[in-house]
Amino acid sequence: MVKQKKKGQAGQARNYITRTQAVKKLQLSLPDFRKLCIWKGIYPREPRSRKKVSKSATASTTFYYTKDIQYLLHEPLLQKFRDQKVLEKKISRALGRGDVGDAARLERNAARPDQTGKPRYTLNHVIRERYPTFIDALRDLDDCLSMLFLFANLPSTTAVPAKMIARCERLCLEFEHYLITSHSLRKSFLSIKGIYYQANIQGEDILWLVPYKFNQRIVGDVDFRIMGTFIEFYMTLLGFVNYRLYTSLGLKYPPKFDQTKDDQGAELAAFSLEGVNLATQDDTKAITNGSEAEQHGPDPTVQAEVDKVVQQLRNESGETVEESSAAAVDDNEKDIGGDDEDKPSDAIDKFEPVAPGGDVLPQPSYGSSDPSQLFSKFTFFLSRETPRQPLEFILRAFGCKRIGWDSVLGEGSFTTDESDPSITHQIIDRPVVQAAVSEQGDGEDNQTAQKIGPNHRYPGRLYVQPQWVWDSVNDEELKAPELYAPGAALPPHLSPFVKPTQGQYDPTVPLEEQQTEGEAIEAALEDAGEEEGEDSEVENDIDIAADEEEEEEEEEGDFGGFSGDEVDDEDEDEEDEEEDDEEEESAALQRQLELEAEASGKSVQANGSQSKNKKVDAKTKAKLEAKKVLERKKKQEAEDLERAKGMLSKKKRKLFEQMQYTNNKKSAEDLKLRQKRRKLEKERKA
Repeated sequence: MVKQKKKGQAGQARNYITRTQAVKKLQLSLPDFRKLCIWKGIYPREPRSRKKVSKSATASTTFYYTKDIQYLLHEPLLQKFRDQKVLEKKISRALGRGDVGDAARLERNAARPDQTGKPRYTLNHVIRERYPTFIDALRDLDDCLSMLFLFANLPSTTAVPAKMIARCERLCLEFEHYLITSHSLRKSFLSIKGIYYQANIQGEDILWLVPYKFNQRIVGDVDFRIMGTFIEFYMTLLGFVNYRLYTSLGLKYPPKFDQTKDDQGAELAAFSLEGVNLATQDDTKAITNGSEAEQHGPDPTVQAEVDKVVQQLRNESGETVEESSAAAVDDNEKDIGGDDEDKPSDAIDKFEPVAPGGDVLPQPSYGSSDPSQLFSKFTFFLSRETPRQPLEFILRAFGCKRIGWDSVLGEGSFTTDESDPSITHQIIDRPVVQAAVSEQGDGEDNQTAQKIGPNHRYPGRLYVQPQWVWDSVNDEELKAPELYAPGAALPPHLSPFVKPTQGQYDPTVPLEEQQTEGEAIEAALEDAGEEEGEDSEVENDIDIAADEEEEEEEEEGDFGGFSGDEVDDEDEDEEDEEEDDEEEESAALQRQLELEAEASGKSVQANGSQSKNKKVDAKTKAKLEAKKVLERKKKQEAEDLERAKGMLSKKKRKLFEQMQYTNNKKSAEDLKLRQKRRKLEKERKA
């Protein structure tokens, strides 16, 4: 007979296990089980059928793979957790017996891991298991950096101890020092959430978020125990990564840390790097300085004497300068093989047209500037209101060596004197202050005062707002400083991580190049309607004045004994005939204008005679006709599309309608953005 399978021993019921069963199998508490699952990368799974997987009458909510739980049975951290549990039981048993001294002794031993006390555990083996290669660790570094920078800015509480915050801050500053030394930082973006940074390390793009330096408030609805578990894992991971990155550059890890400077707010300046790479950089600087000195040329008198001695030696050997040079050329040709084509050359290839009269192709050229040395020739001074930490990091990452700031911002600056003549750029973020001048003419005192006054600027120095640094870094070129002058309306700060796609709204492209034909016509009609509204107000004022004059003339005629009623009746008949003719021609146009006025929220004229007298110019007529033609064209295209959809199968028709819905949704979003931009441009022109 075939052995019958019992319920819960085969199929999905065997592949899944509930959280309660997993905790009992591992003999752990629920917090320790959560911690172990986070470190090992084991997460709950959702089965296809909960009814088949559930082995009990009550509905289970969390399931895990059975193989994952069996994998945890061989984890060395299990024994560490059990030892901790045994120690806690000993302390509680001693307190239950009333032996306070024994309990205090056990607790003291537990607080000193270097002695016989609480067992120490490390996550080094977990890091090696989860990231077998260094590239795997770099790919998972985004969340790690975002969490560590977040905790580095938090205030210390019972849930977030001060030692954890200090270690997170130190690891983050060490990572920033690597980015500064290797010039790996690529882009940055100022957002509402914080500052985004992107770096390229060994071909991997790493993007992380750093919050602003505001006072953070710890709320109670955040489980800091779970976050602390992640932080403990991420601190170990970043320690491994920093060690590998520093050794790849020939630097000593960890770098020297000055606690005194760190207490004074030096941050990056509290670290001093040591290694072979720094020595080689000093050597290259000395070589470059020597080459610059050689460019000036030696003393001509000394060079003439050296040439005479060389000529005498060559005459004695029976060789002239020409023969020696020719022999050297012959030897080189023999060594190379006599083929000029095989000689290596640093020259860049040139693109030439195949046929005469062809298109002139753009020729390649060497890069004129290195983005990593964008600010290397400048000296910056940061005002007190500017964010010092991100500006210092970005400027140093792109080659700047001399950055000064006020002494209240902390230690580690190049200079604290704002009047230093070596400063080339000053970054300020305060509004323009108008100088107060009294009626007696006290404004001339600012010219002789020793202190800096309102709107005072040091000559020979550029004053820019902080956004200039970010835009220059993202575009890899120095932006025009006059666009970022103090008090100026800044250009839009766009995200460098969003690549514009064809057909979508692009804020860098002029509006006329993106809007559709229908939008252009409607915008032109709106502008024409606004101009006509302004003209109509002027015309109404003129008509009122004319009516007053006519009333005065009629009164004068009545006093003179002549009424003129018969002449007025004949003139009215002729005007009625002309108005009937005009009404037949422009009735449709007038109705269109009234509908547009109602749609735009403008008041429609109640007086029928005024609407009849309103004339439409030729340009407005042409635009209205173009709009009608466009509407007919759209209607025809919609009818053709419906007929084409009728030829498709049901499956393809649904797929096409889904694609059409997505495209229409994106088009509506782009239309809103274009309308908003058009409104802003009108307000600026006004």
